[in-house]
Amino acid sequence: MRYLIIVPGGPETESDTIGTEQQLADMQSYQEEMLRAGVYVDGQGLHPTAKGALVSFEDDEWVVTDGPFAEAKEIIAGFSVIDVSSREEALEWVKRWPRSCAPGPGQALELRQIYAPEDFDEQLSPELRERERALREAAARQAAQG
Repeated sequence: MRYLIIVPGGPETESDTIGTEQQLADMQSYQEEMLRAGVYVDGQGLHPTAKGALVSFEDDEWVVTDGPFAEAKEIIAGFSVIDVSSREEALEWVKRWPRSCAPGPGQALELRQIYAPEDFDEQLSPELRERERALREAAARQAAQG
């Protein structure tokens, strides 16, 4: 089961502050621990919303709204993807999150399970299932090439 750990953003991440050397070292140690345990898939920090855009579909047209975004409480500052055997194991990894990188007061790390192809057994025809498998394999090869 793959899970997404969503890191909330706030004034500090929106100010384009990357973090202290200690925070970066703590996060790297955490990721290395997950890698050794065989659960780490990926993890990245995100630039502030001022460097982003919202893209919506309105009246049959794509509309691009440049950042920063007004609703700061909905900002994502980063993420990690882990592959574990259960929700309980995922929660145990979240509880090991480096304290120096913990969200501020009133914020929380969010844990969400990622859909897997088998979750769509009834909706995916054999042809769509094969296309999904081929797509994932191609993406993995592309990622391995750099």
